[in-house]
Amino acid sequence: MTAAGTRTYTFQVNGMHCKACVFLSESELAEHPKVVSAKASLRARSVKVSGDFGDRPLDEIARELSAFLSEHSLSATAQGKHVDWDEFGVAVPIAIGCAALFVLLQEIGVVNLVSGDTVTYGTAFLVGVIASLSTCMAIVGGLVLSISATFARLGDRTKPQALFHVGRVASFLVLGGVIGLLGSAFRLNSTGTFVLSLSVALFMLAIGISLLDVFPWASWLQPSMPGFVSRRALVTANLSHTLAPALVGGATFFLPCGFTQAMQLYAVSTGNAVTGALTMLFFALGTLPVLALLSFTSLAVRTAAKQGVFFKSVGLLVILFAVFNVVNSLAAIGVIEPVFNW
Repeated sequence: MTAAGTRTYTFQVNGMHCKACVFLSESELAEHPKVVSAKASLRARSVKVSGDFGDRPLDEIARELSAFLSEHSLSATAQGKHVDWDEFGVAVPIAIGCAALFVLLQEIGVVNLVSGDTVTYGTAFLVGVIASLSTCMAIVGGLVLSISATFARLGDRTKPQALFHVGRVASFLVLGGVIGLLGSAFRLNSTGTFVLSLSVALFMLAIGISLLDVFPWASWLQPSMPGFVSRRALVTANLSHTLAPALVGGATFFLPCGFTQAMQLYAVSTGNAVTGALTMLFFALGTLPVLALLSFTSLAVRTAAKQGVFFKSVGLLVILFAVFNVVNSLAAIGVIEPVFNW
């Protein structure tokens, strides 16, 4: 039965790009003492909150709720969806500059990120870096900060963070090997391998479009772990056992992060335990520098203004990366002539 003073409000959620953000929004807002229930929608990038806030204006309520979401680089606003096209004026040059640097490094042989139609370990590392600057900062970064808050009262800020990252890297190595081994059971031929490689590229394209925060339908194209698995992974952050940080780090393998799932899909397509393990290991290592900085410093992208340009820049870069891989996949089976001679 609903209390007499309880009302339902709808707020836009800035920074919501995947299903993990949906779970995070609902779980974090449920901790607010005045909130009775919270139901988020990835399709609408919004959350419906039921609670008793009296006669306070929507903007004031939104600011109060944002304080509960800020650890995950999310924020609530009262106004409807608005696309700031001016942000692309800054995001486009940034994305082009990063892409040009990538091409330069590849051309002069400093790094080997691309080898035909395959995803090299360098590529996996690069995808990890990109992921850590976008969805991982919101999802995994929020868990890191939650762990810090949980163990702060015990006066131990360093060990839990270290255990989290060790558990995360170790689980990606071990579970990457497991799914690579499982992939061997499918015995994919060249056509099947091409289909999976193309699926990874298209999956990345959907992630990039979603990060632009312009086309909400892009989020529908991102498959994810079953809801109960993801929620279990998120709940572990509230444990206070000594080994809990390592368990939480390991559980991030199952969170519905598009970048992680793209690499998992590729690991399956390799059909090899060692290749799958190393692919996921290098991906996890790519996320490590930024997430480690987030653990031990105040690094974060919190303001809506910064978030807009930031996510659009990353989204454009991911789209360029995805198109590059689509072209390489088509060239590898002879559908088109090779465009990049690397």
